[in-house]
Amino acid sequence: MHASRGTQKRSAGLGLALLSAFAFGGSGVAAKPLIEAGLDPLHVVWLRVAGAALIMLPVAWRHRNLVRERPALLAGFGLFAVAGVQACYFAAISRIPVGVALLVEYLAPALVLGWVRFVQRRPVTRAAALGVVLAVGGLACVVEVWAGLSFDALGLLLALGAACCQVGYFVLSDHGGQEAKGRESRESKGGDGGSVEPPPPLGVIAYGLIVGALVLTVVARPWGMDWSLLGGTAGMNGTAVPAWVLLGWIVLIATVLAYGTGVVSVRKLSPQVAGVVACLEAVIATVLAWVLLGEHLSAPQLIGGFTVLTGAFIAQSSAPKPPSGPVAAGAGAAAATAESELSAGRAPH
Repeated sequence: MHASRGTQKRSAGLGLALLSAFAFGGSGVAAKPLIEAGLDPLHVVWLRVAGAALIMLPVAWRHRNLVRERPALLAGFGLFAVAGVQACYFAAISRIPVGVALLVEYLAPALVLGWVRFVQRRPVTRAAALGVVLAVGGLACVVEVWAGLSFDALGLLLALGAACCQVGYFVLSDHGGQEAKGRESRESKGGDGGSVEPPPPLGVIAYGLIVGALVLTVVARPWGMDWSLLGGTAGMNGTAVPAWVLLGWIVLIATVLAYGTGVVSVRKLSPQVAGVVACLEAVIATVLAWVLLGEHLSAPQLIGGFTVLTGAFIAQSSAPKPPSGPVAAGAGAAAATAESELSAGRAPH
């Protein structure tokens, strides 16, 4: 009975993770035409987050107790997983191709492992280290280092900033998950499971979007935006598309649906498994950018992109075997460590 329930939970989580990867993958393709039509990248990010926050207001009201119970979690999720990731990513795609920006962003597993190994001074598995080497080597092909970094340096730095914030997304998405697993373990052994409940994912998303919208309002200053551009059209590889259609896709599909299914999938699977599936986001974004925006990548870049995703897959799937041991490998182990630090009142660096 328990095995069947676990299988159904994993299947549902896998389906949600795939849907989230597709939804997130389409965000850059819809946003870039708006940016090229004249909207500032930060204004596009603000429209995306603020629009999604308005839609999620009823959910925020339903879970208003989270403001009192988990203020640090909500602030961190809004700052890093919402405002940070989106602002850096959208600013990056205004300067470099969508596929390249996402592939740089998938250095996140390497950043997590570097933090665990050199900051916390904890050992990592050889498989995880191999994944990092592959990801970095693949990235060198993607940005064509032999050509003297043919892409805009600032754009690459912004994409790297998105990678740093993506680490926070997976860490904070799993916040409370370890508490729930610990409680289930105690209950299965006949002990007292306790009354601590993990925060509802939709509530965390709703308040994360609200916090992100407030932060971005100060940074983006939307009162200076040319609102008339939203009533016009944006060019998508020679085809005129109504700007409001692209904005609607970004808000409803690439934000509300993407974050909702993504966070729930992390809870049903694990940060490392969900992170592996999320690697498909880069593939989806690259294919969509190729078809809809005409952003063609060279053969070495495609090989490098495949290598980056392979490295990310190995790094994120190399979970530590001993549940109570000190070995840390991949995003999942770092997430568990950072989650315990957040519970103790410290934010991950």
